[in-house]
Amino acid sequence: MKTKISLLIIAIMLTIGFLHAQSKTEMNKMLIVYFSWSNDGNTRNMAEQIKAATNADIHEIKPVTPYPRDYNACVEQAKKEVNAGYQPPLKTKVDNISEYDIIFVGSPNWWATIAPPVATFLSSYNFEGKTIVPFITHEGSRMGRSVSDIKKLCPNSTILEGLPVRGGSVRSAGNDIKEWLRKIKMIK
Repeated sequence: MKTKISLLIIAIMLTIGFLHAQSKTEMNKMLIVYFSWSNDGNTRNMAEQIKAATNADIHEIKPVTPYPRDYNACVEQAKKEVNAGYQPPLKTKVDNISEYDIIFVGSPNWWATIAPPVATFLSSYNFEGKTIVPFITHEGSRMGRSVSDIKKLCPNSTILEGLPVRGGSVRSAGNDIKEWLRKIKMIK
């Protein structure tokens, strides 16, 4: 009789543990943060597609001083900042970052890594125990060293497989984005 009761108690505890783990997984709160150089930018468009598929909250990273609108001037400034490890001050912030379990991080690939405002964002918060999901827009260099640089900035986080999308293909990448989100188990 004691054995049957013990087995019943163990079965109940395992069931409760499974249900708790399952409900916790289903309750993960997601945030999409991104930096996009232009108002109609590729990274912004990709972030909006991820939001449409996941219903995650969204936040745009904006530096205090905007980057030059002229492409060549922006490229030169970005090169200098990346080479110097400069992290520009931001005029936007997330007040409730602790509420999020999963954070999508979007950036254009600038000089083989994330844009400096994204590095500032990642350096500004404690992401310990959080899941970071990178997505990168590029013109041929794919992820570059973005993932390894994100890992350096968020050493106590889980970094999932990221998605690079060529800038000119972003607007038609909806199916690829959804396939990636399914692969990393963010949508069904």
